[in-house]
Amino acid sequence: METPRTEEEFKEKLSSEQYRVMREKGTEPRFSGEYVEKDDDGLYRCAACRNQIFSSKTKYSSNCGWPSFYDADEGSVEFQEDKSHGMERTEVLCAECGSHLGHVFDDGPEPTGKRFCINSVALEFENSDS
Repeated sequence: METPRTEEEFKEKLSSEQYRVMREKGTEPRFSGEYVEKDDDGLYRCAACRNQIFSSKTKYSSNCGWPSFYDADEGSVEFQEDKSHGMERTEVLCAECGSHLGHVFDDGPEPTGKRFCINSVALEFENSDS
């Protein structure tokens, strides 16, 4: 399927949980995602449009309860101010389809100092052997 462009196309492509997180800006429960502990070599893509977002080389264990990365592939994401839930955060969106992936914080490791805190349901993993 091509990149979804309408909400109807997103509803057809995504599971109800993926739609809730990615299109309605939800979040999955801490430590519930399938990629939290994953350490295989490969690529992480947007679950909605398959845009390549992260390399496993930038994944690390932050113990925050969601998959964490210290950098995104160049041009793969966009950022938006998020003042929901009484907090000030920076939302991470897929640059291709605009879907919500998670948030980025300034408490990550070198070399970037960033912690991309991303919902597993917003990602698809592609093993390097594929």
